[in-house]
Amino acid sequence: MREPILLPLDQAELSVDLSGSLMRRTVHPSGLRVLTELMPSARSASIGFWVGVGSRDEQGERGDAPGSLGSTHFLEHLLFKGTPTRDAYEIATTFDRMGAEHNALTAKEYTCYYAKVRDADLAEAVTVLADMVTNSVLDPEEFETERGVILEELAMAADDLADVASEQLFEEVLVDHPLGRPIGGLPETIRAARRDDVDRHYRDRYDPSTLVVTAAGAVDHDQLVAQIVAALNASPEERWHTDREATPVRRALATTDPATVPAQTAPRVCVTERPSEQINLMLGTPGLRGNDPRRFAFGIMNSVLGGGMSSRLFQEIREKRGLAYTAYSFGASYSDAGLFGIYAGSAPEKAGAVLELSQLELQKIADGGITAEEHERALGQIAGSTALALEDSETRMGRLARAELGAGELYDLDTSLARFAEVTGDEIKAVAAAIAERPLTVVAVGDVSRSALAASA
Repeated sequence: MREPILLPLDQAELSVDLSGSLMRRTVHPSGLRVLTELMPSARSASIGFWVGVGSRDEQGERGDAPGSLGSTHFLEHLLFKGTPTRDAYEIATTFDRMGAEHNALTAKEYTCYYAKVRDADLAEAVTVLADMVTNSVLDPEEFETERGVILEELAMAADDLADVASEQLFEEVLVDHPLGRPIGGLPETIRAARRDDVDRHYRDRYDPSTLVVTAAGAVDHDQLVAQIVAALNASPEERWHTDREATPVRRALATTDPATVPAQTAPRVCVTERPSEQINLMLGTPGLRGNDPRRFAFGIMNSVLGGGMSSRLFQEIREKRGLAYTAYSFGASYSDAGLFGIYAGSAPEKAGAVLELSQLELQKIADGGITAEEHERALGQIAGSTALALEDSETRMGRLARAELGAGELYDLDTSLARFAEVTGDEIKAVAAAIAERPLTVVAVGDVSRSALAASA
């Protein structure tokens, strides 16, 4: 059996050939971790500054403080708004002058500030990103401006009924777990947010021990490490200086079945009435955590059930019956919990049939497994989509970060595909059965009053 590349926190240096590209990793005594993947012939590079802090971490020792929820997303916006040496306009014009693709993202378990640039501009991009992450002033006037921007962002999401359904599914399935909270916060928490709370979140959570920098493409590892260390030491904030030793922070992984995470205990239907020509329908239940050994079997099962145009859901719901434009299944995995879901958008009068078929197709795999032809097709789909994604340096940069921040295991393409190839039909059937036996939550957003779901809400 091919084994993943282990990323122990107490190993200072690591160098591995990833089937034609060179991966290197440095763990600095300060807790900073830098990982690079040199891609031959690349003339660009993707660089990301990843902080192992996400929206779920807003529930901590200060989780009950006014305005604390939404602080992580607030920081994502504010770190573009200026440092002692660069204002917001200069940050924007620097990236634009390079023709860079740059942005940031907040997730439930991490935050990332990133850029994709040509090789000649990588050093400058690193300098600006490091300055943003380590030296943000969180200007009070910019804070109020971004409060309005974030409220508009939340309003835009509230107009997307599929987004509304997705947020409600997480909330209903994961109940009181911090993973069930919306990443961006709620309008009321953003309105209540205080600059001092966000600043405290920044100072408590951001330091070298939580920082992982990854880069892929045309990148020199030693030069990058030296530049990042110099940038941290140049910060006026002592917490960023690398002359102090610290243990790198990696989120603790669950060792029990994710079904033990607080979740719904009985099937339920959650309805949100909105004027709409369609009902956005989502079905969900607790899924697999990120390091669950069944995740490879789940990947194949998910591909067969709802992973493409040849999947059972797409064929049964759209192609054979014309009940919906799209139908698919998905999984979301985290350190101690996960969620499995199915989505379809249909006319209100067809929603009941879509729901019934979705449950039926999952149960069919739980009861009878998948065919040999489906198994082979799923392996091909996974192999092809993974290989195509890894042609992009941004995907490789993200792969390094998620391995480092997650289980501390890096799967290269060959190892990953070998693990999928080892999955048996019985394992696929078993993981489908484990999911199918859990209580199912149904979320419906739209003109539900015109559907059969209204009576069961």
